[in-house]
Amino acid sequence: MKYSRVCIEAIETLLPQDYLTSTEIEARLDPLYERLNLPTGRIETMTGVLQRGLWPRDTLPSDISVQTVENLLRRTNVPRAQIGAFIHGSVCRDYQEPATACDAHRRLYLAQDAVIFDVSNACLGLLTGMIMIANMIELGQIKAGIVVGTETSRVLVETTIKELNANTSHTRQTIKDAFASLTIGSGSAAILLTDVSISETQNRLLGATVRANSQESALCRSQVDVSVGGKASGQTMKTDSGRLLVEGVALAKRAFEDFKEEFQLAPEDFSRLFCHQVGVAHERLLFQELGLDPDKNFGTFPYLGNTGSVALPTAAALGIDSGVVHNGDLLGFFGIGSGINVVLAAIQWNKTLPSRFPLPDDVLTRFRQLNNC
Repeated sequence: MKYSRVCIEAIETLLPQDYLTSTEIEARLDPLYERLNLPTGRIETMTGVLQRGLWPRDTLPSDISVQTVENLLRRTNVPRAQIGAFIHGSVCRDYQEPATACDAHRRLYLAQDAVIFDVSNACLGLLTGMIMIANMIELGQIKAGIVVGTETSRVLVETTIKELNANTSHTRQTIKDAFASLTIGSGSAAILLTDVSISETQNRLLGATVRANSQESALCRSQVDVSVGGKASGQTMKTDSGRLLVEGVALAKRAFEDFKEEFQLAPEDFSRLFCHQVGVAHERLLFQELGLDPDKNFGTFPYLGNTGSVALPTAAALGIDSGVVHNGDLLGFFGIGSGINVVLAAIQWNKTLPSRFPLPDDVLTRFRQLNNC
């Protein structure tokens, strides 16, 4: 998919105030660890995740998404009346129906002739929404659109801890399926796309490549929506992390070959790379198999965990606002989600709009240090 009229005007993120460390999680799992004689420190050692954020209890995704979009809109001069599409793309949502986008749209006072709906595509929901909006802009149907999402991990993490302690039939082998659930974090991100004719930045979305391997769709499954109404409980998520890692990276490698050919790009052409944030093993294998320079990566998972669909755009927003992205840089978005799906995108970045609600300097400094910037 190539685009000639689409710009990414701005990317915004909103982060939680409260954080739960991997050490604290293992302390809560003391009954399990003692029964199975598990060594402490395994979560941090195996994944590189030091902590993950948590929104206040009973927070609805739309509550945070509205704040994120307000911050996004105030960063730009695009009027609300010009937002022709509004998509909510996170795994977490307020209720099964109506679409979470509906309530957020109402509270944001966006135009009534806008297309509004939810997109569900695991960790690729926001990237999928970005492509759908880009297609509408390229076709001349709309001048601007926003995709937003908010992931809330508190219920997932707490339910997983409770189940692991309560189910005394668990063995070292069976707990592996729940391991990924303990790395999930909370966060929010939004992307504003515009037609080139109204763009202040001229940050051109050059195009994207998508690939799927639905034969491996059973590798990660959530049996209930752990966030609906902020009050769901019960069985959460089972993940074959090892196979999902191998199969996801293999699909990304095949997609990257097509991506390079279609856009006539080489790995060294990219100035900065933003990838889905899973953990240290995923990061290492992805960059190795795709032949990418790890020094160009901007990681967030040690301090945020895996924030699902908002992980990649959050990394991009933090990287851009940290000053590691410069005018003229070619950015790569490399997303992998369970299903398995892959989205690869290339963006020619030309201008960063200042935030009206910047993140604290100590937060940005932490991510600069993490990425040796």
